[in-house]
Amino acid sequence: MLNSVAPEIQERMRLLEQIDARDRTSPTPHSRRLRQIGPDTGRFLAMMVSLAPPGRVVEIGTSAGYSTLWLALACRETRRTVTTYEIDEFKLAIARETFKTTNLEGTVTLVAGDARTFLPRERDISFCFLDAEKDIYGECFEAVLPAMVAGGILVADNAISHQADLSDFLRAVIADKRVDAMVLPIGKGELMCRKLP
Repeated sequence: MLNSVAPEIQERMRLLEQIDARDRTSPTPHSRRLRQIGPDTGRFLAMMVSLAPPGRVVEIGTSAGYSTLWLALACRETRRTVTTYEIDEFKLAIARETFKTTNLEGTVTLVAGDARTFLPRERDISFCFLDAEKDIYGECFEAVLPAMVAGGILVADNAISHQADLSDFLRAVIADKRVDAMVLPIGKGELMCRKLP
């Protein structure tokens, strides 16, 4: 998959990585920071999408579209599309540019709005990546799980870096009898769940 990444996608990834690195060391306001995953997490997400059962791919929290690019690479390989939700207008504008410059507009559906509003209408989700504000993780999990197919995979970011903020959520999900779940030491820590039959 990664050996055949188009130059325009590689170029956009590098640009977003540079912006994210700059944001972390500059006085950029918190709301304007991309706060995106790293390449190691991106590769992991792409692999998980490739291994997920048939169904739809959803992302909650687009930011500038960096993680979406990784999801889209796997979706293109497996002949799927990814629907990604973002509420911040500043980040929506960057994400639109990301998908336009990478020619992935046919693979990515960018939805401007709160995923929690749309998820109750979703069906047949086989993979979900959750990387939004930490205080809504629980609501997003409860909204997306009923729409997931058996064997579907949900990955939530920041399970280690924001462990204190997510402790109640992590404890609840790991104890949830509807899923198998564990925290993986990849990137900033990824909570990985598989929906049980």
